[in-house]
Amino acid sequence: MPNLGRREPYPPIGPAHDPLSLYRQMKDFLLWLEEKNTSSHTLKHWELYLRYFVQWCDERGLTRPAEITRPIIERYQRHLFLKRKKNGAPLSATTQASRITPLRKWFRWLTRNNRILYNPAADLDLPKVEERLPKHVLTVEEVERVLNMPDTATALGIRDRAMLETLYSTGIRRMEIVGLQQRGIDDDRGTLMIRQGKGKKDRMVPVGDRALAWIAKYRDEVRPELALAGEDDTLFLTNAGMPFSDNRMTQMVRNYVRAAGLGNIGSCHLFRHAMATLMLENGADVRYIQAMLGHADIKTTQVYTRVSIRALKDIHTATHPRSCAASTIQPSTKAAPPSRRPTCWPRSMTRRTLSEVRIICAIRV
Repeated sequence: MPNLGRREPYPPIGPAHDPLSLYRQMKDFLLWLEEKNTSSHTLKHWELYLRYFVQWCDERGLTRPAEITRPIIERYQRHLFLKRKKNGAPLSATTQASRITPLRKWFRWLTRNNRILYNPAADLDLPKVEERLPKHVLTVEEVERVLNMPDTATALGIRDRAMLETLYSTGIRRMEIVGLQQRGIDDDRGTLMIRQGKGKKDRMVPVGDRALAWIAKYRDEVRPELALAGEDDTLFLTNAGMPFSDNRMTQMVRNYVRAAGLGNIGSCHLFRHAMATLMLENGADVRYIQAMLGHADIKTTQVYTRVSIRALKDIHTATHPRSCAASTIQPSTKAAPPSRRPTCWPRSMTRRTLSEVRIICAIRV
């Protein structure tokens, strides 16, 4: 199986002439996944993670699947737990789980195909994955600052502005904008078609008028100069007339984020997070955002309900006694009497209600 453009070579593995070796069985499993139309992204990462395990086993004299037992896999789990990256940080629980998941699938496949007698990875406990929020969510002002970074007096600046506008307007993934086709843009309906996105699923998403205008300007004025390859229908092309690679797209967006003075906080996914969070704060239903982002499970989309803080902040300011009382304090050396009703409390609140509130507060104190 090809390397598929990894930055670093796969870790070396010992002699694999034995047809029953771990390495050969791993290659058979990957070939089976490829026949089942598994995405190239999944194949690339699963091959790397399985090679890490096969190499670890080879260093300990374990060369065949029949030699792998449940305690050995648990030892490998502990190895991942104790492993440190180059900067000394441990592997996250998400990374550990990602490296164990292919093992579970692999040994289940070996068992079903009668290549081993029992599945040593059955019912294997995975590390509990943290429910993390996005580290950085851009504000509207920060997004506009990044969008204004490309020099639109140049051809490449027009292209870059069109790409940034598309990312922000639609929230599509990096791999999806890299593979976006010209025929997928529908100016009349204001939509674009994602072909074979994550999970090899097609979906149609709306795109804003401003993004459509920049796409049209790039397509009419710039792309004909870049399209040296001829019949390729890919929308966004490099200055060499070729489709963008994942890494080149990341670097281009990251450079503009840095140029906007935001630091090294991310690249393409920043616009995805910003779009989803801002739409939610402006009243969009989470299920519509799920459809736009292409999430199979709404639980993945609901993370943005925990990031969207504007509505919660407004409710907190309007209803929390200390917050609304603080908003009425005037600069004065004399404090207001405790019995005075804050102006943000409803006028319908009666004297009896105020008395009950004071009694409850006294009890709690």
